Amino acid sequence: MAQHNSDIKYLTPIAVDTKKKKYCRFKKSGIKYIDYKDPDFLMKFVNEQGKILPRRIMGTSTKYQKKVAQAVKRARHLALMPYVADLLK
Repeated sequence: MAQHNSDIKYLTPIAVDTKKKKYCRFKKSGIKYIDYKDPDFLMKFVNEQGKILPRRIMGTSTKYQKKVAQAVKRARHLALMPYVADLLK
């Protein structure tokens, strides 16, 4: 009788979705006010070209995404952050 081996071997690994759950970092940290005078903090929310990253990528809630957008726009207006840049980070 042939012995039955229960180990199943695959040639390529099985694609298993291991996505991390998105969360709002402001709710988790308890941040109420987003300061527009802190450009280093606001740089986390813009990409290399200077565009504001959308909610679906960052995971922030609607309330705080609006506050982030407003703070970035105020910082740009006061020349604390650039409007457009080539390789900002």
